[in-house]
Formats: sequence, C-alpha cells, structure tokens
Amino acid sequence: MTRRRTAAAAALLALLLPLPLAAAGTAAAADAPSAAERSRPTVELPRPTGPFAVGREDLHLVDRSRTDPWAGSGPRELMVTMRYPARRDTGGPARYLTREEARLLLVDRGLDQAVPVETLAGTASASRTGARPLAGRHPLVVLSPGFTVHRATLTALAEDLASRGYVVAAVDHAYESVGTAFPGGRVLTCLACDKAQETGMRAVSDNRARDVSFLLDRLTGPHPAWRHAGLIDPGRIAMAGHSIGGASAIAAMAADPRIRAGVNMDGGNATPVPATGLGGRPFLLLGAQQRGPGGNASWDRDWPQLDGWKRWITFDGSGHFTFSDFPSIGQQLGLDDPEAPLPGARSVELTRRYVGAFLDRHLRGQSRPVLDGPAADAPEVRFHTP
Repeated sequence: MTRRRTAAAAALLALLLPLPLAAAGTAAAADAPSAAERSRPTVELPRPTGPFAVGREDLHLVDRSRTDPWAGSGPRELMVTMRYPARRDTGGPARYLTREEARLLLVDRGLDQAVPVETLAGTASASRTGARPLAGRHPLVVLSPGFTVHRATLTALAEDLASRGYVVAAVDHAYESVGTAFPGGRVLTCLACDKAQETGMRAVSDNRARDVSFLLDRLTGPHPAWRHAGLIDPGRIAMAGHSIGGASAIAAMAADPRIRAGVNMDGGNATPVPATGLGGRPFLLLGAQQRGPGGNASWDRDWPQLDGWKRWITFDGSGHFTFSDFPSIGQQLGLDDPEAPLPGARSVELTRRYVGAFLDRHLRGQSRPVLDGPAADAPEVRFHTP
C-alpha cells in the first residue's frame, strides 16, 4: 500500500506501463492510437495462455445512493474494464492509457521529462474492443488495483484469466488513482491520497468493499449495466487485488456473501478478518518475499481467523509490484529492480499460475495439485504454515 519512490521503483513503474488497455467510454474512442503510434515499436505483456481470444469493454457506473467519500459531494462513480472469452478475429485494438492518464502518472513519478507520454499511453494489446463473446456462463473475477495506480496495472492477469474462460471486471475506484479518465472529458485525480492520511487505509478498503457490492448489483441484478452480463454465472464470483486492492477483498467478502473466494496479492490487511471468520470461504495470501510469517503484522493477525481453505504463499526475489504488470515491461526495457530480482516474465508466469489455480479449484471445482505444496519447477515459491 505504500507509494514506493526509490529511483529503481520509480523508473520501473513509469517505463513498464506501455500496456494494452483503453480508457473510459467515449474518451477511449477519441484517444485511439494513430497510424504513427501503431507503427512505433511497442512493449508487450506476455501473451495470455488460454485457448480463447480476449474481448474487452469499459463501463462507467454511477451509484446515486452514495455520496463520494473523497469528493464530499456527488454520487460515487466507478470505471470498470470488462474482459471476457471471445471469438478470434473479431474486435479491434485498444489503448493502455489515455494521454492524460499517462501524463499524470509520469508527473506523479517525476518522470515527465524523461519518458514520452505517447510511449506510456500507446501499445498493442491482446484484448480486443468490440469482440464477439464466446457463448456460455462463466465465473466472474473482480480485480482491484493498488492505491494510486490505474486498473490497467493488472492487465496481464486479467487477460490470462479471460483467455481461460473467466469474465474479469477490473475496477478503478474514483479519486483513488493519480489519474483516471471518466466520460465527459473528466480525469479524476487522487483526492484520497491526502485524505487517507487522516482517515487511515481502512476507510479505503471498506469503501472499496461497498464499491464491489454495487458493481455486483449492476452486473448480476435484474437490469444489468453490461450488455454481455448473461455471460456471468452469479453463483461463481471471486475477488482478487493488489496491495490495498487485495486487502479490500477481505472487507468485500466480510460484507457480501456473493463473493465465494478471495486473493490478496501483497496488501496489508487494513480491514481485519472478522473474529467470526469468512464463513468458511477460501482465501489465498500471495505475497512478496518479505511477506512471510513475521513480515507483516496484519497477515500474522488474520491468518488464524481465516476459517476456510487457505494458503499463504510467497515468491523468492519478489517485491511489492511483482504481482502487477510492471516487472514484465521493465524487463523488456532492460530495467532491473535490485529490490525485486525475480525476472519480469517469471513474475507474470507465477502470478498467473497460482491465482489461476486457486480460482480453478474454488470456482470450478478442478483439482490443482500446484496448490498442495512446493513444486520442482517453481523453486521460488514458498508455502508457509505458521
């Protein structure tokens, strides 16, 4: 949940973002990559491993029953990128960020004079806008990003899950990133960055839990906001996230029984697991090297309260951003983070492997022995049983 500003982390964060993802609604169409930008060499995430193409569509959702807690006025808003298994050779390319989203991220990291906005904003993508969905009913996974960063930072994981038959909803929570495009030409910045210093991070995770319940209402209710909502099996829903997004999975599960399983990728648990547990629902703690027993007080505190199937796994050589897209892009650009020497491609591979296995087991009932203990082909992976 901390904002890492070492030189290595800052360079890594900025340069590994030329990834595939569009911005919001009509803003995404208006900000489509030009012919010159499409011809520029790009950095790409590892290709999805599943058999299906990946479709994507952005949603703007407005919860008029809630006042935005950070703005203090107006309704609560979300931007959501839906990804889904799609038919091949349909749809068109998308962007990772709008130019303004990219500019704000570069300014925030002190790299606006070093990295061109176009380099950060534009890239090829495995996702295809307007792609025709694959028929069927699929499990839904909600993804919530780290504090201050855009939902695009979980693209590699989202695309892989969609390619393997999941519907994925990646959420930007209004005013909790340094810049997210909303319809009407608006770009909302991080009002929560200052206010959370007064309220504490629990206010962030509890608020995200309410966001997710609203999202589920709008995706699975009687009048869904998404035109392809029929793809979602409402009886098979999980939530995963990075940093405060992962911590928010606990708050969301405690508040909403529709979420059957949860994954926290290296987030300190600002909202504790209730003393009564999570109703026996499964949970995966997936952390950086230093996140083993004794490495984070909230994980030590909450582990005994997790009352269902559970695993506590860390990766050797990993850091806080290992579970996002950043290391993969940084590796392609020749950047190394000495604080997290696990190679970028391997970071993506392991994150996909263990999150995907967890979801396969608990949303699809499939056997996944990789979750049972150490494997010879994954010597970096540590299982903890405190």
